[in-house]
Amino acid sequence: MIIATGATGTLNGLTVEHLLERIPAEQIGVSVRDPSRAGHLARRGVRVRQGSYDDPDALRRSFEGADQVLLVSSSDLTADVVSQHRAAIDAAVAAGARRILYTSTHGTAVDSPYPPLAIHAATEQHLAESGVAWTALRNGFYGDPRQLLGAWRETGVIAMPADGPFSWVDRRDAAEAAAAILTSEDAVDGPVDLTLPEPITLTDFASSLTVITGRRISRTVVDDERWVSEMTAGGTPEGVARFTLSMLRATRDGHFSRADPTLTQLLGRRPRGLTEQLRDLDL
Repeated sequence: MIIATGATGTLNGLTVEHLLERIPAEQIGVSVRDPSRAGHLARRGVRVRQGSYDDPDALRRSFEGADQVLLVSSSDLTADVVSQHRAAIDAAVAAGARRILYTSTHGTAVDSPYPPLAIHAATEQHLAESGVAWTALRNGFYGDPRQLLGAWRETGVIAMPADGPFSWVDRRDAAEAAAAILTSEDAVDGPVDLTLPEPITLTDFASSLTVITGRRISRTVVDDERWVSEMTAGGTPEGVARFTLSMLRATRDGHFSRADPTLTQLLGRRPRGLTEQLRDLDL
C-alpha cells in the first residue's frame, strides 16, 4: 500500500489523483489531519485515517500496512518543522514502511541563505539515517509567484532585487512525477531533482507576462535594502520581506541553477512551461 500525507492539500492531493489513474484505490491510503475533508477519496475506495505530524502515535497508526509512505513537507511556520519531519519519518519506520518519499526542494543544502533549504537538508539527513530506502523529491519552486513579481500589474515593471537562475514547475507536473516514481518498478534512491529543462529568471517572468497580457512588462533591479525598506513602508512585515530576499539571494548564488532531465523523462513530455503556468494561474 502507498500512503500519502497532506492529501487534502494541493500537491499530494494531485499525487493521489494520479495514483488512482495508475493503481487500484484499495492500494492507496491517506493520512490527514481532518478525515472529513477526505470524504471524496474515501468514497472512491481510498483508505482514510487520521494522522498529524504533531501526534506520532496517531501517525504511526495511519501508516499501518504501508509499503511506501509519501511525506509532504510541513508548512506550519510556527512549528519546529525539522522535529515534525523526524517524527513522521520515525513513525513510517515504526509502521514497517520499506520506502519513505519526501517532498523536498531543488537546491537543498545546509549552506544556503534561504532557510527552508537547511530544513530540507536536515530532513534528508534523517531519512538517510532511518535504515529504510528513501527518495527525496527535490521539486523546483511552484505555487503563486506574486511575492516575486511585486506591483507589476499596476506599474508594468517587475522591480525586485537581483536574482539568478531557478526552476519554476507546475504542481500538476510535480504530482504526476511523484506518482510515476511511486508506481515504478525501478526504484529511485536518494535525492532526485525535478526541474524544468532550462532554468529561468525574473526576466523570463516579464517576457511571459508580456505575452499573456499584450502589455510591455519589463524587469528592473532594485537594491536589496532599498527594496526591503519600500516593502516595509508599504505594510509588509520585515521578516516576510527578508524571507523573499533570502530566496532571491540563493538564486543569484547559484543554489538553483542546475537543470535536470528527470522530470521530463518521468512525464514522457516537456513539463509545462512558464507562460502556460502563469496563464493558468490567471495572475
